[in-house]
Amino acid sequence: MSDNLLHRLDIARQAAWEAGKVTLRHFQTQVAVELKGDRTPVTIADRESEELLFRVLTREFPGDAFLGEERGEVPGSSGYRWIVDPIDGTKSFIQGVPLYGVMVGLEDPGGETVLGVVDIPGLGELVAAARGEGATWNGRRARVSSTAALRDACVVYTSHKTFDDTGRTAAFERVRRQVRLSRGWGDCYGHLLVATGRADAMLDPILADWDCAALLPILEEAGGTFTDWEGKRTVRGKSGISSNGKVQRELMACLSAP
Repeated sequence: MSDNLLHRLDIARQAAWEAGKVTLRHFQTQVAVELKGDRTPVTIADRESEELLFRVLTREFPGDAFLGEERGEVPGSSGYRWIVDPIDGTKSFIQGVPLYGVMVGLEDPGGETVLGVVDIPGLGELVAAARGEGATWNGRRARVSSTAALRDACVVYTSHKTFDDTGRTAAFERVRRQVRLSRGWGDCYGHLLVATGRADAMLDPILADWDCAALLPILEEAGGTFTDWEGKRTVRGKSGISSNGKVQRELMACLSAP
């Protein structure tokens, strides 16, 4: 790892952890909820978390661009771009459930996502990775599971409604009938369960760029895969499938079966 990327990883890890602490000030407090133009919820915790991320990252790296779910795009000159989701799983946050996270990803000048950090403040878990250096979970090495067959797999997801909304309910039901266990441990936490070997695959039919940017390097550095629903390795596919890699081919065949 270059010193430059190592420094960026250290700052991103610290920024995500601090932003997570900001969200905890509002967690389980009956925080006021607004609806954005796309009818998704937002709270003061989302906005304060993103403001902290923006302030820290642009102070440390003033030439970098920044893309946040709430702030939008801020151009830069270095070629690097931070992509952040201040609270991934706002609905869980509003519900008082701790399965939400602060997500920080970094694109290099070539457009490759080279760094990812996800902090789960309500559970005290932080997973981080940088290209070529492996992934860590609270400081120890993060690795995907060794499950080799779909019939033995634990598959997680966020919401049945997302499958209905994208016309993928039948595909999900095929997978659900094949696997050993399916659970709705969703949003970014489901993907981290795969990266840390506690689940074997995560299905997400609807994702934005800021939902994906941190996940691809984390899953790959943990030994797994992150693709869109067509099997393409990308953070811009508007969907996501994390797997341990070993069940990926069988999983994709099951999802695409007629």
